[in-house]
Amino acid sequence: MEEMRIVFAGFGGQGLLFAGKVVAYAGLIDDHEVSWLPSYGPEMRGGTANCSVTLSDEPIGSPLISNPNVLIAMNNPSLIKFEGDVTPGGKIFIDTSLINRTPERDDCEVYALEATNMAEEEGLKGLANIVLVGKMLKETGFCAYETIEAAIRKTVPPRKAALIDKNLQALKLGMEN
Repeated sequence: MEEMRIVFAGFGGQGLLFAGKVVAYAGLIDDHEVSWLPSYGPEMRGGTANCSVTLSDEPIGSPLISNPNVLIAMNNPSLIKFEGDVTPGGKIFIDTSLINRTPERDDCEVYALEATNMAEEEGLKGLANIVLVGKMLKETGFCAYETIEAAIRKTVPPRKAALIDKNLQALKLGMEN
């Protein structure tokens, strides 16, 4: 597999760290080298928050990602902050429910999805993050569906087990669009 350097970015509370954890766990299941670096801090609810995930077949020298080849942006400030860092030929996934501009890059593939609106319309409020993971899976093929399903089942905490099926619905919703 080509090394994937993914930045998940948006507002605190959008589940970006969880989405990163799901992708990282999928990498572990597939026996890849993995790093997961969450950004904690006072911005956890309402400010910007981000998470970096690297999946590779080679050892990873640093968990810091300065030039992602995949960006998932869930708000305008995050798109503005990270868009210019994406490597040429990279992929940018944006939630157009919350982002009101088109990325200015013409050397990247851009995937625009009304993830928040789609999730809410399907009764999956709060799962736009997983809708975007589904879209990323469809467009990059970074793992098999069975792998990401197993990762969701493993990362959803036992006290929230009732949300596993909703997460899987959100994943499929992203994969279908």
